[in-house]
Parts: sequence; structure tokens; C-alpha cells
Amino acid sequence: MTKPPLTLYLAAPRGFCAGVDRAIKIVEMALEKWGAPVYVRHEIVHNKYVVDSLRDKGAVFVEKLHECPDDRPVIFSAHGVPKAVPAEAAKREMIFVDATCPLVSKVHIEAARHHESGLQMIMIGHEGHPETVGTMGQLPEGEVLLVETVEDVAEVEVRDPDRLAFVTQTTLSVDDTIDIVAALKARFPRIVGPHKEDICYATTNRQEAVKAMAPKCDAMLVVGAPNSSNSRRLVEVGSKAGCPYAQLVQRAPDIDWRALEGITSVGITAGASAPEELITEVIDAFRDRFDVTVEMVETAVENVEFKVPRVLRIPA
Repeated sequence: MTKPPLTLYLAAPRGFCAGVDRAIKIVEMALEKWGAPVYVRHEIVHNKYVVDSLRDKGAVFVEKLHECPDDRPVIFSAHGVPKAVPAEAAKREMIFVDATCPLVSKVHIEAARHHESGLQMIMIGHEGHPETVGTMGQLPEGEVLLVETVEDVAEVEVRDPDRLAFVTQTTLSVDDTIDIVAALKARFPRIVGPHKEDICYATTNRQEAVKAMAPKCDAMLVVGAPNSSNSRRLVEVGSKAGCPYAQLVQRAPDIDWRALEGITSVGITAGASAPEELITEVIDAFRDRFDVTVEMVETAVENVEFKVPRVLRIPA
């Protein structure tokens, strides 16, 4: 039976970013250095396939530090943790390794610097997301106020409207954040922003690739986890950029083929915590059903690499 033709647009860049790659390497090197089990506070990155693969190698994932024994190493996830967490680990004399993405750490440093200057912080982020919890936890309670929407900006109660600064969760939609920042500056003209945009290069690059790809596509699939903020933002960006149908899938079996009936073009991208093998799996699923022609949509080339902590460098 003849397969229907399909043009498959593949976004570049897509998938793993430098922070995710570094965090996964840290867990793998910790297992090599100290043996199993190695504990990880929260999912090292938001991707079930990655977490399950590391669990099979001996990583134990927990949500709270009190779930970890004192005599085994613990790793803090790429999203960052409140300041109290490493302080408690040090108090318990635990071996701990911080796998926080360096771009998230940069936001932590910004927040601390503004606090030392006497400024109250406003954070643009999603309530309950581990990165937001970690950043807000760098300062004493009440020193970081959270806003999620433009509407929140109108209602936030600050200590002194002339003594404010703002930071941003690194995985947000660039376009939505612009509107919130504009609202903050309109209400608080003297608010201080970051020297450089907090939204990370990988988030921005993946969103730009989706914007370029979306108008070409009948449908778009974003490979990523439902608890991955940057993956969910890619779905939203695709819809706003003109793609009639955008779906988040963790793996190929999650694809809703009925929703794709009659299509002639599909865009595929992946969140920053999704490995390339899952993207290949999705492409293969389309090849099983369609006569596929692949076209690359490249909007940036990434060559960023973050070093792993020195404590994990194993002598030859």
C-alpha cells in the first residue's frame, strides 16, 4: 500500500541544552566515583526517559533531603535549590554536588546582589516550579515576590516602589515575559532589571526555531515531559506562531494519530531536557506511516558547554 507523502520539518536547535547535558553527566560521574546508590534531590532534569535511565544505573530520586541517608552522596537538580538545602547537607556532613544549571545560578547571584543593595525582588515565574522555588529560596522570606501574569503586576504589594529589582525564571516564553516586564516598568519606573536577559539561550533559540517552523506546518509535535516548563512553552509558542495544531508528546506511542489525519506537513522539536533518541523514535514512527521528506529549519548554532564540578573529576 502506498504511503501518503509528508514533509517533516525538523527544528534546529532542539533537545538537550548545555545545562541539562552537564547535570546528567554529573549523576553518571557520581555513580562512577562513589558507586550506587547516589541520591538525587528532585528529578535531575524533567524527562521520564532520562530519569528512568539513571535510576536503572543506581540513582535514587527523592523530593526532600531528609529522605537521603547521611552516608551517601546527594546531587541537587539542574533547577536549583533553596539556600537552606545545601546548608542542611553541610550540617549533616553529607557529600553533596550541586548540578544547578550555571544560567540558573547566575539568576541566584543577581538576586543576592540586589538584596545586598537593599532592593526587594520581584520574580517572574511559575508558582511551585522547582527553579522558582530555588531562586526565591536564596533570600529571606518576603524578599522575593512572585508574579506570573501581567494581571499579577497590578496587584503585587511591595515595600518601596523605588527600591525594586526583578529576575526571571529561565524557561519562560520570551514573548509573554516581555509583556510582564513592560507592565513592571510601567508601574515601577525605577525597577532594576538584569544586566542580561535571564531567559536562557537554549530556551530562546528553541522558541525562535519554532516560530520559523510553525507557519509551514499543518501540525507540530514537541517532544518533552508535561512537567517541563520549556517544553510546554514550545507548544504555546507554536500555536501563537500560526501552527493549527501543536501537541506535547513524551514518546512516539503518545502521538494522537487521529488528530493528524489528512496532514501533509509536520514540525518536530524537543524541549531542552529531551534526548535525541526520543526525537529519532518519533521520526521513525512517522516513517512507518508516511513517505517522509525531512527538511531542517535551523535558526541558530549552539556550541555552549558547561564544565562539571571539580569534585567529580576522577583521576586516571
